[in-house]
Amino acid sequence: MKKLFLMTNLIIGLFAILLLSPSYAADPILIGVPTAETALEGRESIKAIEMAVEEINAKGGVKVGADKRLLKVTVSDLRDASAGVPVSEALLGLEKIITEKKVHAILVGPFRSESLLAGMDIIAKYKVPLLETIAMSPKFEEKIKEDPVKYKHCFRVCLNAPFLVNYLVESLGVLKQEFGFNKLYVMSQDVLWAKATSEGTAKVAAAKMGYETVGSETYPTGASDFSAGLMKAKMKEANVILPMFDMPQSGILLKQWKSQRIPTLLCGFISPMAGPGAWKIFEGKIGGLLNANFELGSAIAVEKYPPATKFYNDYAKKFGVPMEAGHGPAPSYDSVYILAEAIERAGSLDPDKIADEIKKTDRQGVIGRIKFNDGHQVIYGADPKETAAGCVSQWTEDGKRVIVFPKSIADGNIALPEWITPAKK
Repeated sequence: MKKLFLMTNLIIGLFAILLLSPSYAADPILIGVPTAETALEGRESIKAIEMAVEEINAKGGVKVGADKRLLKVTVSDLRDASAGVPVSEALLGLEKIITEKKVHAILVGPFRSESLLAGMDIIAKYKVPLLETIAMSPKFEEKIKEDPVKYKHCFRVCLNAPFLVNYLVESLGVLKQEFGFNKLYVMSQDVLWAKATSEGTAKVAAAKMGYETVGSETYPTGASDFSAGLMKAKMKEANVILPMFDMPQSGILLKQWKSQRIPTLLCGFISPMAGPGAWKIFEGKIGGLLNANFELGSAIAVEKYPPATKFYNDYAKKFGVPMEAGHGPAPSYDSVYILAEAIERAGSLDPDKIADEIKKTDRQGVIGRIKFNDGHQVIYGADPKETAAGCVSQWTEDGKRVIVFPKSIADGNIALPEWITPAKK
């Protein structure tokens, strides 16, 4: 009986020590993750956040002054990837997670640029640090440069539209040099980021590479028949079709291109084609496509940059399936570490101090070297040792993906499908 009494007191004492120790006494740091849960990019970005949080918590959490605090995630579905959902609804969801959940920071953020740009004023109102990882409009940076004090808490980690334009234009330059291609047909989704990216790519390709845009077609979110646009591209004798889509139905475009044997190469971004599962889903009818992965590690392993490959493999091991989203997960994972390190440097959860430290970030992450420019945008370039980076890969006829751009991480060269011939030079 005496031994039992002593053992009970010992257990109570140890429990009290744990509760009162700095590592366990403090409340957790609450991370809000409002985004479009129904979208592939949204779902997998949430998983990437959870993955990073578990890793940090397993090491004791984040040091805030004398305390160690664990991270905790709360998720809200903004539904802003769905057709017909107004921006106002997404804004209500964004404000609700801030005011009701009392989050210390927002990660991932709105899916659509329309929601992000309007939501920046909500972030400014409540002064909650935001690390955006999906919406891409360059107007985000423009607003920050116009009023850096008001929007000091807004940051973006993912690739933006201008950086994507650069990757695509450089790839078009290779196509012109190698195969004499110089005629472009644009096919894009009728949303802000897709239209801006495709139009920007066409303009820059014309100015820098001498490409002629011979036609264009836009499609509402949810559209599932692209045959008319494909036939127009064929009739106009385009060498390259520039597709720009993030909706699930856009995979049909490629099946129609393949079945009709349109003699025009596809080079752009079709969201369902970004991950390894596309080969099986679309019955192997995707060989030849040149498709962008917006950030290294997002649904693609990169042999010449091990951190991206490790993240890609760790994700598959943890969740039992490979990552399929070519945009969002990798910068979302990195954003947790950016936030945690900024809090530790600040020694505080004061949002102004955290924002000041986020701005100073210089770390080697999954997406490459992470530094912010004066528009609070992570800088993307051609070498992940110097900047963050994305890539363009090509599906082969045997279901593999070969990175063809940028050269610093390329595994091979662009190859034309057998029914497409080089243009006359």
